[in-house]
Amino acid sequence: MDREKILDRDDLRIWRDSHGVPCVEARSLEPAYWGMGYCHAMDRGMQLLLMRILGRGQASEFLDSSDATLEVDRFFRKMNWTDGAAEEAIKLGPDARKCCEAYCDGINARFAEKTPWEFKLVGYKPAPWTVEDSIVLSRVAGFVSLAQSQWEIERVLVEMVQAGVERNKLDELFPGNLSELDEELLRSVLLTERIVPAGLDWKRVIPPMTGSNNWVISGKRTASGKAMLCNDPHLEVNRLPCVWSELSFEIDGRRAMGATMPGLPALILGRTPELSWGATYTFMDTVDSWIEQCKNATYLKEGEWLPFRKRTEVIRRKKKPAVETTFYENDHGTLDGDPNAEGMYLATRWSGACSGAKTLEASHRMWSATNVEKGMDHLGALETAWNWVLADSAGNIGYQMSGLMPIRREGANGFVPLEGWKKENDWQGVVSPEKLPRELNPERGFIVTANQDLNHLGDVDPINMPMGSYRADRIAEVLGSNDSCTVEDMKSLHYDVYSIHAKLFMDALGPLLTDDPNATILRDWNHCYDPDSKGAYLFERFYCALLALVIGNGGLGAGTIDYLINESGILTDFYQNFDRILLSDGSAWFNGSTREELYSEAYKRVRDVTPMAWGESNSMTMENIFFQGKLPRFMGFDRGPIHLRGGRGTPHQGQIYRSAGRGTSFAPSYRFITEFSEGCIHSNIAGGPSDRRFSKWYASEVDAWLNGRYKKL
Repeated sequence: MDREKILDRDDLRIWRDSHGVPCVEARSLEPAYWGMGYCHAMDRGMQLLLMRILGRGQASEFLDSSDATLEVDRFFRKMNWTDGAAEEAIKLGPDARKCCEAYCDGINARFAEKTPWEFKLVGYKPAPWTVEDSIVLSRVAGFVSLAQSQWEIERVLVEMVQAGVERNKLDELFPGNLSELDEELLRSVLLTERIVPAGLDWKRVIPPMTGSNNWVISGKRTASGKAMLCNDPHLEVNRLPCVWSELSFEIDGRRAMGATMPGLPALILGRTPELSWGATYTFMDTVDSWIEQCKNATYLKEGEWLPFRKRTEVIRRKKKPAVETTFYENDHGTLDGDPNAEGMYLATRWSGACSGAKTLEASHRMWSATNVEKGMDHLGALETAWNWVLADSAGNIGYQMSGLMPIRREGANGFVPLEGWKKENDWQGVVSPEKLPRELNPERGFIVTANQDLNHLGDVDPINMPMGSYRADRIAEVLGSNDSCTVEDMKSLHYDVYSIHAKLFMDALGPLLTDDPNATILRDWNHCYDPDSKGAYLFERFYCALLALVIGNGGLGAGTIDYLINESGILTDFYQNFDRILLSDGSAWFNGSTREELYSEAYKRVRDVTPMAWGESNSMTMENIFFQGKLPRFMGFDRGPIHLRGGRGTPHQGQIYRSAGRGTSFAPSYRFITEFSEGCIHSNIAGGPSDRRFSKWYASEVDAWLNGRYKKL
């Protein structure tokens, strides 16, 4: 293998392999962390610093003083992720703290040699990286587009109630979640922030990872007789660089490899000789809102008026006057509104807002974990919400959910805002990891998570709004039919574009199709979202027309449903809630029409549409996260057009929509497969190792990522 030497000292060597992936060889864990930090600053320094600037709400000060950027800073200052970060760093055990500090030293050593030239353009000189910075980024990564999606769907409920959507329709859309709903009280709430419309620019820098696939297979279902693990986290891919940074380690002769995230001192997804692990998002409800009765900057609690904690933030702006913003807080989080004006407002809290130390500590312990049960114990202690699957060299497989699930009073599941003035509505601690969904060595020989409802595997119900089960069902169907799985089989499954979702709708639509060219295309369609499929394109047009006809005309309004489809991630995440209505034999949302009448009418709206290839309509440009598409294409910072395969219900997701007025995407960002008959990882990544435009590793894997070619680490 060709090696490009990067650094060579007594306790540490760093070199780059023929794929451009940095390899860190260290005598112990502490210098390995130093090497990880050095590599992150070397290959992803621009990404690293951008995320810190945004996470601290300093974009107006260092990057851009526009009004849009000011709103970005207001959002991050409101979330207040810097609060208590220094105290969290102190909580780290001595070994983990030494390693995390070594990681920071590695970053700072590289920046002392060279900093990304982009920041010289804006006059930014970075302060030294600290453990507190990594804790802030762990909070940002755990909330943006993850826990945030729960906040958004709960806020959509409030907006629906205030828009007058009937209770029976709400019960159909959110079954089992509305027993505590007080519609009259919610109508009295003053909303100063709304989902429709809402949004933030610069959001592309933060890695939204709404959904993903992972699965593990025991040796009794593999051709080699050894356990195998597969993972493909889905996030925004119309960006360069990819959020993931692959690294390979050899620490005192023991190898480890996989995906890291710049700014976080951890091997997040990957393997050692004895253990492998991969993650998806859980959709655990870790965000709650309370209705606060306010006046004169106080709130009512058990008959007593108490003062809010007042936090004033000064946002500095380049060449413009600073802006002072005040936030009001209590034990229910940050208030949406000004309590000096009498009224009802929402206060919202995320359980992971003060997290950090336990997460970094648990990640540190994974280096030495040698079996699935130990790995489950460590990963279960993470404070942000993930579905972890694990496999080990002894053939064991397991699943563990992590995250801080609030303990709520009986009858409350967190979806509906409750009265803040009643003490019994307060959180009462968090659930222990042992009670969260988990599974070890199931008889079926495999475990699949794809953001579906997994409550049945635990003693508690952390999920009240899962994604649809279509992807998980398809993956389980394929695995269940194969008792001698190979790595090549798993590569095919990573790129599988068959949609159970589409088949369910086509079974209902098929008998109603008329005799015309588009109907013929749909009848002959194999329910696969291949790039050249015209059937996939026509089906998507039909599905959106049906949503507009049933959900839009049924109560939300044409403008609102159009916004949810085209300008938000609500339908990207929670489409199965709408599908439940669309596929039912009868619904209050049908407004007296039959399902057949509605399907026929929706098809009429696409009958004369000129069909095109799915990939042609489902295309994007990978834009540099610093310049955000502002530079001419010939300069090579942006790449495209990229034609994505897959759709919402396919194992290989390929969703493109708009958010905050710009294009975004939802597709596999990184794929890896590892089997314990081999000492390697098979992987590809949506970009390349480096964020340096003039490096040959800037976008070196895009073609392989698109076309199903894997490298070996």
